[in-house]
Amino acid sequence: MSEQKKPRTFHISTYGCQMNLADSSTLAAALAARGYRRVPREDDADLIILNTCSVRQKAEERVFGRLAELQGLKTGNGNRKIAVVGCMAQRLGAALIEKLPHVDYVLGTDREFELPDVIEGVEGTSRVMTAFGHENMDVIEPVKETPYSGFVTISRGCDNHCSYCIVPYVRGEERAHGADYITSAVREMVDEGVVEVTLLGQNVNSYRYGHLDFSGLLRRVLGETGIERLRFMTSHPRDLSPELVDVMADEPRLMPHVHLPLQSGNDRILEKMGRRYSVARYREIIEYIRAKLDYAAITTDLIVGFPTESDDEYEDTLAAVREFQFDTAFMFRYSPRPGTEASGFPDDVAEPVKISRLNRLIALQQAMSRQVNQREIGRVRHSLVEGYSRRSRDYLRARTEGNKTVLFKTVAVPEGTVLPVRITAADAFTLHGEIVERQ
Repeated sequence: MSEQKKPRTFHISTYGCQMNLADSSTLAAALAARGYRRVPREDDADLIILNTCSVRQKAEERVFGRLAELQGLKTGNGNRKIAVVGCMAQRLGAALIEKLPHVDYVLGTDREFELPDVIEGVEGTSRVMTAFGHENMDVIEPVKETPYSGFVTISRGCDNHCSYCIVPYVRGEERAHGADYITSAVREMVDEGVVEVTLLGQNVNSYRYGHLDFSGLLRRVLGETGIERLRFMTSHPRDLSPELVDVMADEPRLMPHVHLPLQSGNDRILEKMGRRYSVARYREIIEYIRAKLDYAAITTDLIVGFPTESDDEYEDTLAAVREFQFDTAFMFRYSPRPGTEASGFPDDVAEPVKISRLNRLIALQQAMSRQVNQREIGRVRHSLVEGYSRRSRDYLRARTEGNKTVLFKTVAVPEGTVLPVRITAADAFTLHGEIVERQ
């Protein structure tokens, strides 16, 4: 590509999880370092980037819909380019360009940060790059989400191979940053004024670097940095150790929130999913967390309509939701992901049945969330101010230790301030409170 036609501005849209948000920030930094300027509107961008998710069919459908709409933006602007990067790009590869010829670049999860080289025609690059084994973990830098919060990716990829999950196929095998790198990254963020850091990985519990496991990593980060609030995401029940819970009990700066996907409340379905734990084992983990911690918010993922799931097995999931009383849940109906083991199973739960099951589950979880949040009333939660309420500048929005949104009357404090807030009311989604006057 000639210098005259080379894009100079870019816009990134991100689909999917916090890992993708972190990847988008890393890619933006790589482009900025090469002289590209980020713009807030696609209409003003020479290069439009979609960083994609492939975990569920609906996520891919959203991207396909957006790509169809973007075709019109290329008309009359020969300089505009469209890049699809990340998980969907990894899964589909060249087939994506065959389906949508107006897409210029397709870069998978191991190659997306090479986009500046691809644009500039560096030798050895091409329009479609999806081969694993090329990613340099050192490129995956810490990301400041806001001036007061950030993400540090501690590992990428997954070795669990749950039968329904595409992640190991689009993210590759698990690999990790060393503890020195992670600790240094958190320390640098603290020096820049960051109050809260989230450690990210497809499965943080399985982190290991040399002889250091995840609980040891947490103790190092907390012991060697001044970070005020530390979080982690996501956990797999198979790998969540008592030692991790013990660290949470010992360290008040480690926020008491665990996202622990259950997926199903039935052992046969869990085995068919390849989850490698039972409901009884999951119960033991929940009981240990609640016995060791004075307070813990527990959130989860749930799938309904998995192949061969019977009505009674679905009822087991509802029973588990009632028993475990999750603070919130991400709930989905099963959709086959090509390339996974489960895509070879008969998708024999009818779509109307899946929808009905999902709607019942959502209604139950919302009722449980409201019930759980009612228990917050009267308690004081130290809450990180994130800005104004989305509906009114008369209220500030903050995040509690348990990762819940709390609203309270606006006061003159900067974003990133941690305030004690007494909870005065609650619904299924939001807490409401008042600032406790500090002595």
